[in-house]
Amino acid sequence: MSAPTSSPSPTAPGQPAAIAWSDPAREAAFRGWLARIAPAQGLAVTSLRLASADASFRRYFRLDTEDGQDSRIVMDAPPAQENSAPFVQVAGLMAEAGLNVPRVLDWDAAQGFMLLTDLGQQTMMEAIDRGRPQANQALYLQAVDALVAWQRASRPGVLPPYDAALLQRELALFPDWYLARHRGVAVEGRLRETLDACFQQIVARNLAAPSVYVHRDFMPRNLMIPRQPQADPVQALGVLDFQDAVYGPVTYDIASLMRDAFLSWEEDFVLDITIRYWEKARRAGLLDHEDWHSDFGAFYRAVEWMGLQRHLKVAGIFARLTLRDGKPRYLADTPRFIAYIRTTAARYRELAPLLRLVDEIEGSEAVSGYAFGRI
Repeated sequence: MSAPTSSPSPTAPGQPAAIAWSDPAREAAFRGWLARIAPAQGLAVTSLRLASADASFRRYFRLDTEDGQDSRIVMDAPPAQENSAPFVQVAGLMAEAGLNVPRVLDWDAAQGFMLLTDLGQQTMMEAIDRGRPQANQALYLQAVDALVAWQRASRPGVLPPYDAALLQRELALFPDWYLARHRGVAVEGRLRETLDACFQQIVARNLAAPSVYVHRDFMPRNLMIPRQPQADPVQALGVLDFQDAVYGPVTYDIASLMRDAFLSWEEDFVLDITIRYWEKARRAGLLDHEDWHSDFGAFYRAVEWMGLQRHLKVAGIFARLTLRDGKPRYLADTPRFIAYIRTTAARYRELAPLLRLVDEIEGSEAVSGYAFGRI
């Protein structure tokens, strides 16, 4: 749901603008659904254009209302590849928590078409001043307000658990896709043992954290600048891409926000925002664990371990997007994640074997102790 990436082509009156479809039957189903809902929803179907496509099979279109005063978003999510029910569920939970999220105006569950309110065309990422970190403090604190409100609304048993099995499946993406398929490394023998031991520590550390609702991709590309300023600080940013939300470690979303997949900050700015989150979260009673409520350092170490899990996972996902899904642009950001992994692993004695492993594979420096087989 980011800014449009293509413009509509001229079409006959009353017909949707030309958008590429690989399946003529799905295109016909879409046109029929849109024609049925357009009168009641006041949609100008000739204004249809591509809004964005994400890393999944989902696509988003934008179209205007007939009065020209507003716009709507259409989600195209083929049911064979995408289950839209979690999107609807989590949108409801976030709305109940007071967050600014799209409202579902129409949903054809059988065909995977959904009409949503439009939160705007500018992402937080597009509004960020990369050259002046502190100039972005207000934006990041708005994100923190939304995050704390979301976490305060948490209830167990509502969303899927972010449990050991899921954490392990995510970590497996790193050896399976980044090491084996992208780097051509045979993941066996001592290398396999090293990864298994490190992954066991990472999972155990992260599962020790208190559990809350977890967005799982809470970062500037998924936060929107509303067209009109919002008086409620919790609604100052719109929230998107939340369909994979789970119930798990309180450290995950702040790690995701400050160790972004597409943007890196120096640690002084990361610390500034993370401390401000810590202050708000502990006042909200979210950090009543061990000494986290009184010791920021203890909390920050937990955020680093959670971030490490995410970095390993995303490196694997970006390799998979390139090799399996034909989306090579994601792999260009892989060095960012290797840098995150190396920085965190270098700080903890327990992670020294992981650091040596990554260094040798990446050629970061001459390291002895491993002789990795090649596929």
